Amino acid sequence: MSEYKQNGISDSSQSWPNMAHFWMPFTANKQFKANPRLLVSAQGMYYTDIEGNKVLDATAGLWCCNAGHGRQEISEAVSKQISQMDYAPSFQMGHPLAFELAHKLSQLSPDGLDKVFFTNSGSESVDTALKMALCYHRANGQASRTRFIGRELGYHGVGFGGISVGGISNNRKTFSQQLLQGVDHLPHTLDIANNAFSHGLPPHGLDKAEVLEQLITLHGAENIAAVIVEPMSGSAGVILPPDGYLARLREITQKHGILLIFDEVITGFGRVGAAFASERWQVTPDMITTAKAINNGAIPMGAVFVSNTIHDTCMNGPNELIEFFHGYTYSGHPVAAASALATLSIYEDEQLFERAKGLEAYFEQAVHSLKGLPNVIDIRNTGLVAGIQLAPSDKGVGKRGYAIFDHCFRQGALVRATADIIALSPPLIVEKSQIDDMVNHISDAINAVG
Repeated sequence: MSEYKQNGISDSSQSWPNMAHFWMPFTANKQFKANPRLLVSAQGMYYTDIEGNKVLDATAGLWCCNAGHGRQEISEAVSKQISQMDYAPSFQMGHPLAFELAHKLSQLSPDGLDKVFFTNSGSESVDTALKMALCYHRANGQASRTRFIGRELGYHGVGFGGISVGGISNNRKTFSQQLLQGVDHLPHTLDIANNAFSHGLPPHGLDKAEVLEQLITLHGAENIAAVIVEPMSGSAGVILPPDGYLARLREITQKHGILLIFDEVITGFGRVGAAFASERWQVTPDMITTAKAINNGAIPMGAVFVSNTIHDTCMNGPNELIEFFHGYTYSGHPVAAASALATLSIYEDEQLFERAKGLEAYFEQAVHSLKGLPNVIDIRNTGLVAGIQLAPSDKGVGKRGYAIFDHCFRQGALVRATADIIALSPPLIVEKSQIDDMVNHISDAINAVG
């Protein structure tokens, strides 16, 4: 405790942990440990930090807690299940909850995507989907289809498959010599010059989908297994698809027999005002990767929704042979499944997806009120997600964004900073007054940081 007092951190009723041993993910560890931000409890729309301060959650944790925090229905389901059966394997065995959950999810997924494969994270979901694409083409007699096409600024987790098809340079450069071979990338769809301050889907940029035809000509359709994109690029800073863009990707991939994978780890389960972005924008891919809000972030879990065609093709073969040599120790974990079933019931009972759509106009008006503040160069929004992009500071890229993020936290609001983009993605239970509060926090921070 004394070491933190020396750093200027006040005393509190909660003891401070020894922070020397945890190598934190996606964190500037030295910077954080010099001035830490520690959360100790959460309820509804608010965290409480280690000093007892309430912090408005404008990020749903990390795009996870769409039903808000501290949901008793989820904790009771977890407690009941872990007491009844803490773990059961899914290799040549099963337990009822995994099958029940898969059935419930199939009722939410787009028509024709009725099969579910369980994972433990978005990263695992993506690598699973890539392997499924290869499995399908081989089973379909087209084993030459091994190439993948991702997109610049795409984020598909941190497995070697995910960072190969992903397009964020910092995630790739250290591992560049070990990435998958046979991967190409579409151009990103961020176009501030033509689309700045668009409300909803930007009007310009449909032509960027046509680059897919060029890549197909270059590599040959017979060699391409799948195209993977986020319908909305969340981790790169809320980059929205131009109007008609996703539908055009679907047309091109179908024409050439190429699978289309939507990474909906962030957009899934109500974030954009529908169960999935594919529903909101009326484009059905061949696979959807999910995680995060599948069980409100309660227990690590993910899932891949797979078309019946892919599944049934891979099922051809002798009954006694394993069709897909892939899986995880914790696939369909019973406690995770229990938390997911409870979460889905909350979404349905409280109509949270519809609620997000109903709040969209108010949220849009609130975030666009930040236009005109110092260094704000773009605002992007859809559903209950928004990105506020700022001009980089002369001190370096990301300095202004981090300063605004830190200022907001110290004043009582948790936002997300990606370089110089501030992202908002509040739980779907958010009230209009809380939307106003988070926007006011950001406004104050922008003016304070300059």
